[in-house]
Amino acid sequence: MLHRSPLKLALLAAATTAMAFTAGCGGRTRVRDTAFVARDVDTLYAAAQAKLDNGQANQAAALFDEVERQHPYSPWARRAQLMSAFSYYVASDYTKSTQAAQRFLEIHPGNKDAPYAFYLIALNYYEQIGDVTRDQKTTKQALDALTEVYRRYPGTEYAADAKLKIDLVNDHLAGKEMEIGRFYERSGKWLAANLRFRNVIDSYQTTSHTPEALFRMVETSLALGLPEEAQKNAAVLGVNYPGNEWYKRAYALMQKHAPNTTAS
Repeated sequence: MLHRSPLKLALLAAATTAMAFTAGCGGRTRVRDTAFVARDVDTLYAAAQAKLDNGQANQAAALFDEVERQHPYSPWARRAQLMSAFSYYVASDYTKSTQAAQRFLEIHPGNKDAPYAFYLIALNYYEQIGDVTRDQKTTKQALDALTEVYRRYPGTEYAADAKLKIDLVNDHLAGKEMEIGRFYERSGKWLAANLRFRNVIDSYQTTSHTPEALFRMVETSLALGLPEEAQKNAAVLGVNYPGNEWYKRAYALMQKHAPNTTAS
């Protein structure tokens, strides 16, 4: 799983504070965890906020849901919807968090908190990214959602954090391509491997995997009997990463297997 950034945590904390009403005396009301009896909106919202503040995120989410259920036409209901989504996120119930945030956007598409709802959906996918040996469907969903935040709300703190995470997600996807390419290469499937490494260069060229991908393209091109193609990739590697270990390996490989082809 990719790490949570300090900026994201700060934004979440800020969002929690910004959306919480001052509940007055209602904030001191104690309620039983599962007793969803009819209560005035101030008391119910304050109880939900208190649960969240005390680290009881699941119970907080349930109480925020009760605010909307019991007081659907109150201004608190709209805030409770988003706070429910946030509480489910804190509780690591990413499916319910996404559903709650999507429902908020369906009902209040033009609300001032819509950027945060889009951002929260992206975070839910982001938190579920697994290692590169697993299916990358969720990774691609995270990339799409983060890109949507960056596209819709440029110049915001949400967009800035989304951009950082987009870079990390792209690096992750490139890592997956490299892992598959190496497998094909070990199996002697040179063309299939070459195509995977080429995809890293074409789609993820700004990631940390680019130098190795270029080296692997040198290897597979030589294995396919294409020394001129190998030389082109070695040259690109030398121009862009002249002191890199992968270039040194590529140069040595060219000298050994295609000494009459310039690799610099």
